[in-house]
Amino acid sequence: MLSAARGRLAAVRRRIRRALAGERGEVTVELVIATPLLLLALLAIVQFALWSHATHIAQAASTEGLAAARTQDGTAAAGHAAAQRLLDDLAQGPLRSSHVEVTRTATSASVSVQGEVVAVLPGVHLHVHAESAGEVERFVPDA
Repeated sequence: MLSAARGRLAAVRRRIRRALAGERGEVTVELVIATPLLLLALLAIVQFALWSHATHIAQAASTEGLAAARTQDGTAAAGHAAAQRLLDDLAQGPLRSSHVEVTRTATSASVSVQGEVVAVLPGVHLHVHAESAGEVERFVPDA
């Protein structure tokens, strides 16, 4: 009885070895295919995060420029300086080649900020554009 159990166990082991013998090297092939895809997905996530951060920086700069340009004694130059100062402080990393454009009339002001996001993925060039507009603050006496 004991030798019959050993014989069955040996037969099961042989079948398992034969079944697994054809799968040698599959882990290496899977690793070679999966690793670059995983790294590409990771870089895509980082690229999206940088784009999102650069968009927020551009929006903050346009809002800051608008706040300076739309005051009662504000000018387009003051709005441009405020937006550029914020870009110089915050955009050294994710936002490159930024450009600020300020327009101020007697009743309204607008600020536009454009730039390019730092590329993490080769060949990917994402652009950022943010714009803020509002009325110029002015004193209107009661009639």
